[in-house]
Amino acid sequence: MAQKSKILIIGGTGYIGKFIVEASAKAGHPTFALVRESTLSDPAKGKLIENFKNLGVNILLGDIYDHESLLKAIKQVDVVISTVGNLQLADQTKIIAAIKEAGNVKRFLPSEFGNDVDHVNAVEPAKTAFEIKANVRRAIEAEGIPYTYVPSNFFASYVLPILLLPHVTGSPEGKITILGDGNVKAIFNKEEDIGTYTTKAVDDPRTLNKTLLIRPPKNIVTYNELVALWEKKTGKNLEKNYVPEEQLLKDIQAAPIPINIGLAINHSVFIKGDQTNFEIDPSWGVEATELYPDVKYTPLEEIIDLFV
Repeated sequence: MAQKSKILIIGGTGYIGKFIVEASAKAGHPTFALVRESTLSDPAKGKLIENFKNLGVNILLGDIYDHESLLKAIKQVDVVISTVGNLQLADQTKIIAAIKEAGNVKRFLPSEFGNDVDHVNAVEPAKTAFEIKANVRRAIEAEGIPYTYVPSNFFASYVLPILLLPHVTGSPEGKITILGDGNVKAIFNKEEDIGTYTTKAVDDPRTLNKTLLIRPPKNIVTYNELVALWEKKTGKNLEKNYVPEEQLLKDIQAAPIPINIGLAINHSVFIKGDQTNFEIDPSWGVEATELYPDVKYTPLEEIIDLFV
């Protein structure tokens, strides 16, 4: 049995980061989390860090803007996973520079965890956010750093309440808004499953210099199918309001930050079909559920039960 890689997670106390830290530790990888000193004094994050320590995670102080602390952390591991948030995406070039200087990293997974940015037809402001991620990919490739990209599509527990629960969006009870004609397929993945698949990929030669797409067959549905499933689970019929593309584009223009970004991502997914409108070519990509049939992912029906 080959020894499991030592993994450093940057941004591990963030939304998706905590699931990846946990998955890495539970899979038996020596796991390190780079944490800012200010994070230690944050009460909510403090609890999370205690949880990490209980799982055996090594907490390293530093951040991507302190080159020495970043370099020191990277030199201790084999694999670096970045889960930094939107505001830090462009600054991942600092991680790339430190990995290049350290010279010991076998694999880098940049912060992706959304649509596959090499296959999108987005409008602003999502267009720029996707381009930043694509530019990070090109910078990694230009430096010859071994990589795996993990576009995980929708975070189910985060997105489903926004799409289905009227009080979240301020819609009246009994009514639901559907973007476009509701017939475009999207992909919903439970955050814990994203953590599991990401961690399985780090030592897998089949994912080296490839994109690992997470497309569980039971979690690929149209907006109409999603609403029908919700109606079946709740026993209530909803009044449906369909928003045509023209109206959605106006709404994106009028919305404040960050609502406009969310709407533009939804335009990419539910109008342009950017999660499902392309095939995975073996020359650049692999699909997680095909590679790891042993992982029992959570079907969408079960995820929805959490909100009914």
